[in-house]
Amino acid sequence: MARVTTSLKDWAAERSIMDHQRQSVGFVPTMGALHAGHRSLLERARAENDAVVLSIFVNPAQFNDPGDLERYPRTLEEDLALAGTLVDHVLVPDPRDMYPDGYQYRVSEHGLSATLEGAHRPGHFDGVLTVVLKLLNLVRPDRAYFGEKDRQQLELVQGMVRAFHLGVAIVPCPTVRDPDGLAQSSRNRRLSPAARAMAPEFPRILREARDAGSAARALEGAGFGVDYVEDRDGVRLGAIRLEDIRLIDNVRL
Repeated sequence: MARVTTSLKDWAAERSIMDHQRQSVGFVPTMGALHAGHRSLLERARAENDAVVLSIFVNPAQFNDPGDLERYPRTLEEDLALAGTLVDHVLVPDPRDMYPDGYQYRVSEHGLSATLEGAHRPGHFDGVLTVVLKLLNLVRPDRAYFGEKDRQQLELVQGMVRAFHLGVAIVPCPTVRDPDGLAQSSRNRRLSPAARAMAPEFPRILREARDAGSAARALEGAGFGVDYVEDRDGVRLGAIRLEDIRLIDNVRL
């Protein structure tokens, strides 16, 4: 049974034990509402490390829409059940402990973070990079595991680790999809049955359209609100809105 820690002081003591035992540490940072995609990250971490740490923290700094933060699912008991024996430690910190400065100090990237998701969610990646840096400093893992569905986030975290010489290996893990092709996401549970039936058209159109412009037009024609579709480095990335719920995905071309 995983040990659940909410106090950063208690966590420091737990982490010291891992150092004393010379354990390699794999880390999966999440905002909870775990699904099969998260489980695949935990399975990879379990296979490659002596100890596995899961964090569950709904990070207020990365939400530019307060309503979106309020609606984000909190499912701690379900999350612990899904993690099961794959995890040794679960860190569930309090926002006041994570942001004792009131978020006055933050990490900003000036380039990639202003495009795609960043163009539609101002300040989002400042919040992501800041909390990831804090968590990496707290957990001090050998390896940290991130899903490729959030490709822009993955690239920014990799860049931050290089820029600040953090000495942790960032391990990309393939997107996990439902049988109908929809990428696993915590937001999927908020879709109505009708919207859930429609949602698999998103990755299908991304995959089959001849170019990004054609994909955007086809998505709009299918009834989706389209924030962007762009082709970059052999990958097509897109973000759509369905019932005021925002979904992102990417496919290799």
